[in-house]
Amino acid sequence: QVQLVESGGGLVQPGGSLRLSCAASGSILRLNAMGWYRQAPGKQRELVATGTRGGTTNYADFVQGRFTISRDNAKNSVYLQMNSLKPEDTAVYYCNAKVVVAGRLYETDYWGQGTQVTVSS
Repeated sequence: QVQLVESGGGLVQPGGSLRLSCAASGSILRLNAMGWYRQAPGKQRELVATGTRGGTTNYADFVQGRFTISRDNAKNSVYLQMNSLKPEDTAVYYCNAKVVVAGRLYETDYWGQGTQVTVSS
């Protein structure tokens, strides 16, 4: 019913930048919070950043001012600008959206397929 399509991952050198994009489509009545999570090999998935419909943002401590989350509500999209990337940022990054689907009264979590980010020299 709802699809999240991510793009923008890739290989970058330490200190470099990447911009991730995620677009939601489908039977969306209301798109509430959207965010980014990541999962490195052998580790649990963890929060990177979230953004509410009204513009409130939340970041994990490890971001330390290096990443910026933004949204375009008209396009049902969320972005993650990542600067000063470190090797420890290497992970699969997943887009998440909390969606009220048409015909329902409750919110449901949806996930993208993930995009690989590799930071290496």
